[in-house]
Amino acid sequence: MPPRRISRTITFSLPPDMFEEVQRVKEEEARDMSELVREALRLYMDDRELRREQRLERLRSRQAEREENQGGHSDE
Repeated sequence: MPPRRISRTITFSLPPDMFEEVQRVKEEEARDMSELVREALRLYMDDRELRREQRLERLRSRQAEREENQGGHSDE
């Protein structure tokens, strides 16, 4: 019995100019499409998490500033 596939296959579309650019990168870096897409998604997810953390920090900072301006009372 062959080993069970761990990864999932997906299909997506690209505009022609982006496809051509990806093809050039694939050849230059001797990588396959799956590797490039996985790396792009990892980078996107890391960046997304960083942006989320930055937004939360800004919100916390604004809340702390409001509380400080209200004399430490957040329910006024």
